[in-house]
Amino acid sequence: MEENGTGGDCRHPRVILKDFLSAEECKELEFIHKSCCTVGYRPNVFSTTLSHLIPTRSSHLILPFVPIRERLKEKLEESFGCEYELFVEFTGLISWTKGASIGWHSDDNRPYLKQRDFAAVCYLNSYGKDFKGGLFHFQDGDPTTIVPMAGDVVMYTADYRNIHSVDEITDGERLTLTLWFSRDGSHDEDAKLVSFLSQSQLHSSNNEPDSYLPLPASSSMYWFSPDHISQPQSGFDICWARMHILGYDLYCPLDKRCFSALDSSCDFSELLMEQLKLARGDELFDQEFVNILHVLQVVQFYSWRAEPQTSKVERETENLVVKLSESQREEINSWRTIFLKDRQLAETVLGKTCDESRQHSFQWVSFSAAVGAWEDYTRELVKELVFSLPYWITHQAIFSVPFDHDGL
Repeated sequence: MEENGTGGDCRHPRVILKDFLSAEECKELEFIHKSCCTVGYRPNVFSTTLSHLIPTRSSHLILPFVPIRERLKEKLEESFGCEYELFVEFTGLISWTKGASIGWHSDDNRPYLKQRDFAAVCYLNSYGKDFKGGLFHFQDGDPTTIVPMAGDVVMYTADYRNIHSVDEITDGERLTLTLWFSRDGSHDEDAKLVSFLSQSQLHSSNNEPDSYLPLPASSSMYWFSPDHISQPQSGFDICWARMHILGYDLYCPLDKRCFSALDSSCDFSELLMEQLKLARGDELFDQEFVNILHVLQVVQFYSWRAEPQTSKVERETENLVVKLSESQREEINSWRTIFLKDRQLAETVLGKTCDESRQHSFQWVSFSAAVGAWEDYTRELVKELVFSLPYWITHQAIFSVPFDHDGL
């Protein structure tokens, strides 16, 4: 890891860390964001907060953040000479898409943000390769401009000494892990998260066979509208759109559905809970997913971790892939009219380009294996969460607990 700058310049205290996060850490956080995010706090921005993961039954996905948060906090305290003084105030994945920007500001520029003392911005993808625009500028001091590159981190004080801006995104999706730190323990994010996790555990049983399956939030949290108002008359559902961008369609079997896709009186929240099947081109993957978040997490997991498969898996997959019938195509088109009202807008906002090598090399056999691999990955994290939570509750803090992955 290469470090540029120091915390010693009292005029503009900031530190730039090169390759602080590994490529694998960046990709895992990208997977989490693209399978869990909701419409964000600014136009054309999407976010995934740790507190949001809990009610959507994705609490286990907090675990990949834990060692990264610890390393960032330790490095920031070391760099700015404030060892053991700081609490994590906020942790979130934030992506900026075409049209998003922000002018000159400090991160404590509102009365309700005055508790923020330091910021750490971790870049999870790269300028020029994954997005265009989105350069980070400091108003004063050196360096003046930060070119986002996957794995790099910029740390700085959240006050007037580090006023900054972000250029408008002109193409693609700029993804960051952003943390703010405070000296005020009453704003400790960990205590709030532990409380939410404790309450969540009281109302669920990890022994249930489907306890690892995600649960969508309100449909309004996933609806992107050009006027930034969650109205279903225009725009698109971001979960549906992310799968469309990757070349997939969604099909809801008629005998499993309570609504007509053309019935405008349908409750979108209930539609998101319907069982779904995945289609691609003229083929249907004949396996049901319990809801839209379930299929989205598997699709994004496949994009992250697809691997070559054996001939045995190929034979097992043959029976799961069937040709789409004409009626099934009509059903798919009906769903599109609800959830992709503006397909061109979705492609503009989220970027029409994806991993072309993955598009060309797609195989259902690899996808089928990814379904099982996602289940293994998720169940393992759930076990680790169940093991760690009592320690977190005792200490009212979230930290890495040594866990024997082979012992449970």
